[in-house]
Amino acid sequence: MEALKKFLRSELSGWKPFDIIWFSGATVAILALSVYLKDSWTSLLAAVSGVACVILTGKGKRSSFIFGTINNIFYTIVALGAKYYGEVMLNVIYYLPMNFVGFVVWKKYMNEENGEVIKKRLPLSKSLVLYGITAAAIAVYGFVLKTMGGNLPYIDSMSTVVSVVAQILSIRRLVEQWVLWIVVNIVTVIMWAIDFSKGGETISTLAMWSIFLINAVVMFVRWHREAKHNEGQV
Repeated sequence: MEALKKFLRSELSGWKPFDIIWFSGATVAILALSVYLKDSWTSLLAAVSGVACVILTGKGKRSSFIFGTINNIFYTIVALGAKYYGEVMLNVIYYLPMNFVGFVVWKKYMNEENGEVIKKRLPLSKSLVLYGITAAAIAVYGFVLKTMGGNLPYIDSMSTVVSVVAQILSIRRLVEQWVLWIVVNIVTVIMWAIDFSKGGETISTLAMWSIFLINAVVMFVRWHREAKHNEGQV
């Protein structure tokens, strides 16, 4: 019980006015849009939990992995209905177990003062090598998805492969994750916009990924600033 109280105190500490407004505004926007357009409950729950996950990740809060698990379950159902098999495999095989890994790993690197994980960044040379390997993997996996008859295989591949790498960087608390999340979000917004234009009932999913994109840009700036500050303290 004491451990739970400590965890909750940590999660509730360090919130600035902008954080509260951004979290509340994004959640209300998703709810309002989904209800107005009568989106499915599955898509709605995936969207709300997803928004909570990425904003809490940006804040460096471990509860992000809890909401991430909820999102994985409902988003998998939505993606399966749209035949985005890469997204399905990504969430079931990769994201779900990695949420448990991230929850445990981040505990070792928390800032006790603000309840946020301590951020860091890669040297430029290592970042470029990482991006090159990621690009090669996208091409290979896209071919695999195409042979499976998946919808938009190379776009699906880019979303999936970059997400895998970005999640690893997230668990390692690296700023570069946000560069990759920006790429993932742009690609996935396009993917779900195409599905919606074809009659798919996924407006809350499309809105979710649009919020993800805005959040990734904001958090890249924040994490870069904090990581640079942390280096100066070493």
